[in-house]
Amino acid sequence: MYTYAMPRPDADQPRLILASRSPRRRAMLDDAGIAFEVAEGVDDGGLLPGSVDAEHWVAALAFLKAWSVARDLEESAVVLGADTVCAADGPLLGKPADAADARAMLGSFIGGTHQVLTGVALVTPDGRRELIVDAADVTWGQLDETAIDRYIDSGDWQDKAGAYNLAERQADGWPIECAGDPTTVMGLPMQRLPARLDAWLAGPLDPTGSVA
Repeated sequence: MYTYAMPRPDADQPRLILASRSPRRRAMLDDAGIAFEVAEGVDDGGLLPGSVDAEHWVAALAFLKAWSVARDLEESAVVLGADTVCAADGPLLGKPADAADARAMLGSFIGGTHQVLTGVALVTPDGRRELIVDAADVTWGQLDETAIDRYIDSGDWQDKAGAYNLAERQADGWPIECAGDPTTVMGLPMQRLPARLDAWLAGPLDPTGSVA
């Protein structure tokens, strides 16, 4: 475990620990002015959803990541785990395994709409938890194969659910529209999450939330 970003403004507040390897999630919390530390949670890369629906899958993986860190803590803390998937026709799409997988994911999105779901788990060492799932619909227009080739060659698809980051692709001029919270597509539902963190981190741990 290592400290990342800002120190806690109030030493009496519980620590917030992000159980994630994602630099984008770290940046989103940092940009929101939320103090946190980082501890990499369990690697879920080998897990498959089977017949589980997308909402339950992202909630389960978020909890698994958070609990893998929280269970080893003795001090007061709230651990945040998160997971993001894309749901279109066929299997749920997480992070691509390689360039060919990334290309296939991107190709499946062109000219259609898919749903992106992010699950968040807030967990304490004594087992208290809150699960949040947020979804947004993402619509892609037509995209030139040359643009996909350049993107694949750049390697920027790596470690991204669905092989893309919404803000980056929109900034690059890709014809992508989002209905819902765009930050949900990028890995944390920041329109909902700060208020829930406030409830968990305001003084002694007595959150108003429960399992969602």
